[in-house]
This record gives sequence, structure tokens and C-alpha cells, in this order.
Amino acid sequence: MITSTPSEQPAPPSEPPGTLLLLVRHGETPTTGMVLPGQAPGLHLSDRGRDQAERVADRLSGLSLAGLYSSPLERARETAAPTAARSGLDVSEVPGLIECDFGDWTGAALAELAGLPQWQTVQHNPSAFRFPNGESFVQMQARMVETLEALCAANPGGVVVCFSHADPIKAALAHAVGTHLDLFQRIVISPGSVSAISYVEGRAPAVLTVNSTAEPLSGLRPS
Repeated sequence: MITSTPSEQPAPPSEPPGTLLLLVRHGETPTTGMVLPGQAPGLHLSDRGRDQAERVADRLSGLSLAGLYSSPLERARETAAPTAARSGLDVSEVPGLIECDFGDWTGAALAELAGLPQWQTVQHNPSAFRFPNGESFVQMQARMVETLEALCAANPGGVVVCFSHADPIKAALAHAVGTHLDLFQRIVISPGSVSAISYVEGRAPAVLTVNSTAEPLSGLRPS
């Protein structure tokens, strides 16, 4: 009988490269927490928001970044700018990372919206809601997830940083962790925070951290 020696055993299949996706919410603006700015142009970071953008760059400095991507809106691009300056990478604007289209509610005060009957649907049954003349949460989640998967596929094994907005990031995290969209409002995403998802081909995504605002990020690895 012929037996195989250890050296003759077939090599184990190589693991597919894992991609680390970092989702950064833009820094504070003068209207954060007061209105729904949506996709309207012309909203810039406040002084505190610029400080948060610098802090994000500090926290990302220990990572070798493969790509920087941003929502086309000014507040996201301004948050990405310090990281781009330090890394030497250009920031690519990606329409799929943009804020939800709030339609007729764009620019409305949150205090006024909270008194509308539809606000309860937004908070407790968002999968059934579409903003008047705007986007539905289902549409927002679908285009955000599709965008992130495409960016990860374009940077296999790398670290991908995407600068976006609270609701799209929350929806992407809910999808990654397998949570129904109706529960995504339970996720908190603060201005200037970083959330991390590991993408490995052939596996379900793994959420590594959510709403991180303090600890170093250099130790994050795909899993």
C-alpha cells in the first residue's frame, strides 16, 4: 500500500483576500441635528466638523489605504480632504454614497417633521416609507449596498474608505449584520465616526466596529 508523506499532501486552498471597508460619516455642519439637508448643495462643515475631519485623518494614518471615495456633497468631501492630503490619494466622488433623497422634506426642520403622522413610519417602519417626491429607504439601502460591494470588488484585499452620511451608513450596516431595515434606526452613527465591515469573497460580511469615535483604527483587519 502506498501512503502519502506530509510533503505530498495537497496544499490547503488559499484564502480569498479580505477587504476592509471603513464607513465615515461626515463631520458636523451648522445644521446637524436640526434639519434634513438631504442632497441640497452648499452645506459645509462647521469648525467642529473640520476638527472631526482632522481627527478621522489622524485615526486612519496607521493604515495603508487602497482607495478614498466620497459622496459628492460638500460636507462629505470636506471630511475626506485631510485624509487625502495625508495619504497622498485622490478622493473619487461616487454618486451611490450620497445622502438619501428626502424629496419635499429636504431642508425641513426636524422639530416640525417629528409632529407629522408619517414620522412614526420613518422611525418604526421605514421599509414602507418613501419620501414625498424623493427616495424610499429600500432604494437608498439597495444603491448603497451595491455601491459598497462594487468598491470592495475593485480593491480586493485593500482598505477602502468611504465618506458618506448617517442614514446610508446605518442602512449598509443593517444589511451587513443581517438586520431588517425596519430596525436600522436603532443604529447610531455620529458625525465624524468610523464603522468597519470586513468583506471576504464567498462569505457573509462581518461588522467589526460601529460608530467608533475614539480608539485607533490601525489594528482593524478583515476577518
